[in-house]
Amino acid sequence: MPKSVNTLAIRCPNWVGDIVMATPVIQCLKENLPETRLILCVRPYARGILADNPNVDAIVDCDDKSFSGLRKLRRAMEHYRPDAGLLLTNTTSSFLAFKMAGISQIYGYKRNLRKHFLSGGPIPQILGGKVVPEPMQDYYLKLCEFLGLVLPNNPRPRLFVSNELQQHGDDLLKNFGIKSTDFLIGISPGGSFGSSKCWPSKYFARLCDLLQKKYACKILLLVGPGEESIAHNIVSESSASIISTAEKTLNLEELKPTIKRCDILITNDIGPRHYAAAFDIPSIVLMGPTNPVYTSRNTENAVVLRKEMSCSPCHKKTCPLGHHACMQEIVPDLVAAEVAKIIARNKS
Repeated sequence: MPKSVNTLAIRCPNWVGDIVMATPVIQCLKENLPETRLILCVRPYARGILADNPNVDAIVDCDDKSFSGLRKLRRAMEHYRPDAGLLLTNTTSSFLAFKMAGISQIYGYKRNLRKHFLSGGPIPQILGGKVVPEPMQDYYLKLCEFLGLVLPNNPRPRLFVSNELQQHGDDLLKNFGIKSTDFLIGISPGGSFGSSKCWPSKYFARLCDLLQKKYACKILLLVGPGEESIAHNIVSESSASIISTAEKTLNLEELKPTIKRCDILITNDIGPRHYAAAFDIPSIVLMGPTNPVYTSRNTENAVVLRKEMSCSPCHKKTCPLGHHACMQEIVPDLVAAEVAKIIARNKS
């Protein structure tokens, strides 16, 4: 891709965590191509994650699963007239969406059918017919390396919060009864991927009991769409005073100032853990069926609790063996002990 590109369209990943882990690509592109307009194309529900990034010139909704969405994307691309496109997704459909939108030069990993039609891109490492797992941040940045760009010295995920959004977040917390002086522990118990990623509700309930008994803390239960029943189970099974956002489900943009305010975040292996990494918030990640290699960057301020099992990582949405031992064996006392370590470390 020549450095004379005036406008570059970037197709962002779909999953929340992957979007955050891909943000170093935006930094790399802006540092190497300061005069190039960067247009991010992202699923509509996720645009708030990337909002307020000073390196981005525009964010375009990318619904490439419907004809109406494809027409809207084409109209947007006709407005911005990108010289080239960069795919951070791996699908052939994302390539076709950019092609139908009139983008002539399209770069990305040479995978699937699209490998025959891309303007260029690296070939992922293959072993035994499968792509070799690697940290997703590295995987995305290798696209920049292929394009001849110089990588940042210390690439890290970065999210941004405008003054307006920060004020809105402060107001939300105030309405939840949370003061600026409160010691706040955030709990993120959901997982849109599937139940296999979810720590048992009764464990979260027991953990809340342990934490509030030992510390003068407030516990904020971060509830995403469709996770209301999980929140209800945790609150009903716990004797702790838990502040739940189930009544006012936070969107992915509002989640930024909320997690930024937390002193500690305890979460399943889902998107909010990457928010914590971006804002340098201490976190405890409860990991079961997923391969830790994919998220092994920027964990200096994170504790990843994982039980090695003969059946893991399975990457199944539900436990195929029915015992869910990879999560069941991470007991609440173990998590509470890690919270104590974080608090002690921060006091020293």
